[in-house]
Amino acid sequence: MSDHFRQRLKGGETLLGTMVTLPTAATAEILADIGFDWLFLDAEHGTLEYSDIQGILQAVGDRVACVVRLPAAAEVPVKKVLDLGAAGIIAPQVNTVEHARDIVRFARYAPEGSRGVGLGRAHGYGMRFAEYMETANDSVAVLVQAEHFDAVECIESIVEIEGLDGIMLGPYDLSASMGKMGQVNDPEVTGAIDRIHQACQSAGIAIGYFGVTAEAVRPYQQKGYNLILAGVDTLHLGNTARNLLSELRSNA
Repeated sequence: MSDHFRQRLKGGETLLGTMVTLPTAATAEILADIGFDWLFLDAEHGTLEYSDIQGILQAVGDRVACVVRLPAAAEVPVKKVLDLGAAGIIAPQVNTVEHARDIVRFARYAPEGSRGVGLGRAHGYGMRFAEYMETANDSVAVLVQAEHFDAVECIESIVEIEGLDGIMLGPYDLSASMGKMGQVNDPEVTGAIDRIHQACQSAGIAIGYFGVTAEAVRPYQQKGYNLILAGVDTLHLGNTARNLLSELRSNA
């Protein structure tokens, strides 16, 4: 199932996901069984280390695609995460055409890129090396985050990079870079977001948006965003437990 994530993304399907931040494989395993199209593993702001990511990927298996937001948009994190067998990567804070092009290059084997060759979980620890090498360039999804006004200023060029599969919006960091921290509904911020959306539509690549609730992402679903990320594992746990306790107290 996870092997088809990039094809579904390129086909324009609306893919619904949620965020995993806890370094416990069981959490991701539970979410994988619910029916999400993909899981967003946050190694940038979350506490996930590479060993945690491997454990999560092993627990989830092929039930759902796991896409990892890298701890940093650099070559070593790209190859480490992909060698673990992630269905794709999301590189944070990519603000120039050159940086975006580098991320794509790091994620693709030659001749399409310069990804280093190693033996990891993705290759069956060497037992499926040739098979993975033949299919990796076609199956691995590569996305970058547009979360700074510098990225907006060159977005029309970023989206045209060969091998880039989509843009993930970072509205809060974007608003901060514009001197409007948290004001995601400010006309200048929404104008920048609309510019990113139009560029993705023109280039025919995916665009994603994160919201804490279904209500928060609904407007973007209605606009045609096809990579939807809603909720966080910690909030799923905390909100459900809080609601349960509230009901128990009302019963008393």
